[in-house]
Order: sequence, then C-alpha cells, then structure tokens
Amino acid sequence: MKLLKRWKGRTLLFLAVVGPGIITANVDNDAGGILTYSQAGARYGFLLLWTMIPITVALIVVQEMSARMGAVTGKGLSDLIREEFGLRITFLMMLGILVINFGNVVTEFIGIATSLELFGLSRYITVPVCAVIVWLIVVKGQYKSVEKVFLAASFFYITYILAGARAHPMWKEAAIATVKPPLLHAFRDQTYLFMVIGVVGTTIAPWMQFYLQSSIVEKGVTRRDLRGSRWDVITGCIFTDVVAWFIIVTCAATLYVHGYRDIKYAADAAQALKPLAGQYAYILFAVGLFNASLFAASILPLSTAYTVCEGLGFESGVDKKFGEAPFFYWLYTLLIAAGGSVLLIPNLPLIKIAVLSQVVNGVVLPFVLIFMLLLINKKDLMGAYVNGRLFNAVAWVTTLVMIALSLAWFWTLRAGG
Repeated sequence: MKLLKRWKGRTLLFLAVVGPGIITANVDNDAGGILTYSQAGARYGFLLLWTMIPITVALIVVQEMSARMGAVTGKGLSDLIREEFGLRITFLMMLGILVINFGNVVTEFIGIATSLELFGLSRYITVPVCAVIVWLIVVKGQYKSVEKVFLAASFFYITYILAGARAHPMWKEAAIATVKPPLLHAFRDQTYLFMVIGVVGTTIAPWMQFYLQSSIVEKGVTRRDLRGSRWDVITGCIFTDVVAWFIIVTCAATLYVHGYRDIKYAADAAQALKPLAGQYAYILFAVGLFNASLFAASILPLSTAYTVCEGLGFESGVDKKFGEAPFFYWLYTLLIAAGGSVLLIPNLPLIKIAVLSQVVNGVVLPFVLIFMLLLINKKDLMGAYVNGRLFNAVAWVTTLVMIALSLAWFWTLRAGG
C-alpha cells in the first residue's frame, strides 16, 4: 500500500511539471534534424547508429543542467549571463543567437513548404497560412494552453516509429550497429566524418538550453519539483533520440539498400519511400515532417524572443498580454514573418541555408555550454545544487568534443567536404 502511494505521489509530481523537457527535446527533431538523420541512413545505412547512445547521455546531462538552473534560481539563462558576466557579453551573445535562430526558422519553413508540396499544395499558400497559425497559437494563447498544443505535437513524432516498422529493417543488425562503432578506417572518410559531426551538431542546439530554462521559470517549477522535472527531461531526451534512431533505420532499410543516396531535403526521403516501403510509410514520414516543421516554427521564434528579452531586460512570457510585453511579441512576430517570407523569394539557395544553420549551431554551442558550466558551479548562485563530479565530467567532455567537431566541420568545408 505504501509503495502504491509512493508511486502515485511520484506520478502526480511528474504530471505537475511535465512539459518543458519533453517539448524542448522533441523540437530538436526539426526539419534540419530530420534531414540530417535521413541523410545519415541513406548514405551510410546503419553505420551512424552508434552515435545515438553517447548523444542521448550528453543531451540528458545538458538539458538537466538547464532545468536545474531554472528551478533553483527562478531565472532564465540569458538573465543569469547578464547578471554574472555583464551586458556587453550578453548583448553579443543575444545578437549571435538572433542570427542563428533566424536561419533555423527559415529551415523550419523549408520543411513546411516541402512536406506539403508532397501533397500537391503550393508553398505560396501553405507558408503564409502556417505562419498565421503559428503566430495565433502563441499570441492568442495562455502558457497552459500553448503547452498542451506543443505536448500534443510532441507525440505526433510516433509517426516516424511507425514508418520505421513498416520499412521492415533488419532489426538484429540495427541493434548491433547501435552498440558497436565502426572500424577506425571509417573515420578517414571525409564525408563520413562530416556526417558524424552533422548528427551530433543537430541534436544539441544552443537555443534548446535557453528555451528550456525559460519554460521551467514560466511554468513555475521550483527546487521542490526537481525530481519530477528531471524525469520530464530524461523522458523527452530518450523519446526524441528513439525517434532519431527510427528515422536513420527507416532510410537505411529502404533508401540505402536501394541506392538512393542523394537526399537534399527531408521531403526527398519521404518521396523516395513511396515505391520502396509503400503508401502508408510515405504518408507517415511526410506527415511527421510537416508536424515537426510546424512545431519547431512555433518554438524557435519563441525561444529567440525569450532569450533576447531576458538578456536585455525586457518583459517576456506567453502568459503576458501583447501590451504587457510588446518587444517580446513584436520580435516573435517579425521572426515568423521574415522567416516565412524568405521562402517566397524565387531561386533562393534553400539547401545552403539549411546546412549553414546546422553548421552555426555546432559552432556556437560550446560557448553556451561554457557559460552554463561556469554558472552551475557557482556556489553562491546554486548552493547545494551545483554540479557533481560526474555531471561536470560529462558536460566538459561534451563541450570539448563539440569544439573539436566544430573545428573539424569547418575543416571539411574548407577542404571541399
């Protein structure tokens, strides 16, 4: 009986704080992420599945740090950076985040346009309509209602798991490849190294840390709720990387096996699945791409508005009315309007924009992680909730690996990779 009561209490605690961790992690599987995972499966079959376990561990540690800082301090990451490191550094970081996230927003609208073009719908209609929908969800909603919409969108990612099952992959080989890295000579292949960097860089993005911490604060999660918040983060990180695993497996079992290696957009993967895995797999993949793109097109501008407003001291929050936080809502509006409008310009190099947005994510992430590590280890700020040795070790290794991967990514670009 006591055990039942304990589990009931834990379940209620989890349900009270669920949302920020699951939402933030799942938005990571956006149009750019789906494109990267699709390319990984199409070009290399199961050879990149080994990255999923270390990536998941790193993602859990970094996201838990963000959630813990938000719950303990009651402040967003931008707020803390401004208070601890000064306005000048904060302003430069906010400017960088604004530019980076705008590129990501454009990538999400690329996903919206290309996914709906699979169903014969013109981007000149779908992009403006979806931009208005995205704007209305946030501007006209309250935090609780907006969060419910985002949570519902998170669970639509199950379409990729279903598509993977319909592709009938060789499950045993996929499982072995997940725990067994390839031989060292694979890393001498420049394009393979480029793909490894892409998979890692698309999974842990800078905007995620800012958005998660802001969401924790706005939801009212405190240090008393930390256990439930941790499970929210862990659940989200595991689910999002399971989805990523299935995207790679789906494309490996179909596109790679049949020699379809040239995936320029995520929608190309869905289109190629039609004759290989059947109509249902094609529809599931296409619907999943649309959901992911629309979902991320809502979150990324919202994350940017939170980050910039907190960093510069402006009022922010979905629970506030337009007149109470005008800069927050106008920035959100401009990002959506500009991001959607770019796609309506003829002959724009959309592939280069999508790839560049992932490159810049990877380059900036180490700087964000360093600030996070400096903050979370401040005793006067975090008290008893500073990082332990294990978390510091994992987080610093992640930071150093990301720096190395960013440098390697630039080297492959310089070398024509």
